[in-house]
Amino acid sequence: MANEENIVEASRARALVGVAELDHAEWARARPVRLKRYWSGEAAPFARQAEARLMWDERGLSARFVCEQREPLVVSASPERGWKTVGLWDRDVCELFVAPRADDPSRYFEFEVAPTGEWLDLALRVGVFGRETDWGFYSGMESAARIAADSVAVAMRVPWDAFGVGGAPRAGERWRANLFRCVGAGETRGYVAWQPTHAPEPNFHVPEKFGWLHFAD
Repeated sequence: MANEENIVEASRARALVGVAELDHAEWARARPVRLKRYWSGEAAPFARQAEARLMWDERGLSARFVCEQREPLVVSASPERGWKTVGLWDRDVCELFVAPRADDPSRYFEFEVAPTGEWLDLALRVGVFGRETDWGFYSGMESAARIAADSVAVAMRVPWDAFGVGGAPRAGERWRANLFRCVGAGETRGYVAWQPTHAPEPNFHVPEKFGWLHFAD
């Protein structure tokens, strides 16, 4: 059931915002949500939290994460931005999971962006026999990132064709979604979630725990 705690709003952009325009005025209009708990539901320290904002227009869906960064970055020394980076989830990264069919969240898409600008897109399905992943899925997503003294900002833009829904959603439509951040390394690695999955071990792939993505006008 949807309530204010499990709804993330995507605002309709009044102007076309490029993925690298991390400070565009349109982002200030988007309602923020805070990623402040680990996957388990335990409170995450402020130094590992993040803020996410979503926007949409006739061309696609955009998300921007602004993360607190008070520990050494865990990133690739030789990032590859020309193609998806499998295994990106093992380093610092922000993730957006989206299920366009609200009645079937078990079929969803995963989009990731690292502080290096590296990216990953996957199509997934969770069924009775486990999780199936389409590693060859290509969304056409764009990514951008910026590292500052005590923060990291990353953004992604995904065209509607990637979701197989035949175009942009209608204002007022709701999909299912979740937002995550992975930060740190080793035994202290943090798996931060907007909607905690409450899995026995760190696991973001629990579609029944997804929140609601509301497309506002």
